[in-house]
Amino acid sequence: MFAGRTLVIATKHDKERVIAPVLETALGVHCITPPDLDTDLLGTFTGEVERTMDPVSTAREKCLRAMDATGTDLALASEGSFGPHPVMVFVPGGEELLVLVDRKNELELAARDLSTSTNFATATVRDDSALLEFAEKAKFPSHALILRKARDSREHIHKNLHDEATLLSVFHDLRQRFGEAFVETDMRAMHNPTRMAAIGNATRKLVELLQSNCPVCSWPGFRVTDVVRGLPCGLCGLPTQAASRHILVCEHCGHRDERRYPDGKTVEDPMYCEFCNP
Repeated sequence: MFAGRTLVIATKHDKERVIAPVLETALGVHCITPPDLDTDLLGTFTGEVERTMDPVSTAREKCLRAMDATGTDLALASEGSFGPHPVMVFVPGGEELLVLVDRKNELELAARDLSTSTNFATATVRDDSALLEFAEKAKFPSHALILRKARDSREHIHKNLHDEATLLSVFHDLRQRFGEAFVETDMRAMHNPTRMAAIGNATRKLVELLQSNCPVCSWPGFRVTDVVRGLPCGLCGLPTQAASRHILVCEHCGHRDERRYPDGKTVEDPMYCEFCNP
């Protein structure tokens, strides 16, 4: 379905560095990037342009614009979201979403990578020591920082801060004018190696999904859509919260399949049993 075709990666932040090698090797596509596509028009991390669409819609729109700009019919785009982890709420989390749109075959597939491996952080700082302490935790200078007047301010935003001398100079200017400054990690991919690695992980998950074909119609994207819990405890035999079955569905032909014991276990460790280990 994909071999020999041209795939446009809708980015202006160098994401093709980690996406293209994976897709070209696994799918046999030839990856390009649109020369003048400004994805920041759909929203920026620093808020100068507000995001008006959800991540899936935004990534889809990037794909459509990239295909229109290059005359191709196969595109991929990504969107990153950062904040408290949805489960471990006191830990920062990052989610990378990749959307592939295939106009030729009327196909759209998405893959996500959710992880605590992110340097995402923000702080209000009033002296050099607080700023440099933040910078060290944020993996500066390999990971860039952004300084601005205040958290919600869209004025006096300074990006691309990669060296200590420039960071301190900008901070001193902001502190002299406003008494403090707001510092944040730069989450644009080309300035954040940790995020770039997460995009690579999401790309591999997308490839795995694209290579998971329906056993009936061979359409890609045969995926788990639901989990049936209740794997029995190995000690008392009562049902636990562990998965006993995965439900897989083909969105193309509707074929449905169940896979028992998806993790290879037929019983759960009693330490995870709510009866044996309440």
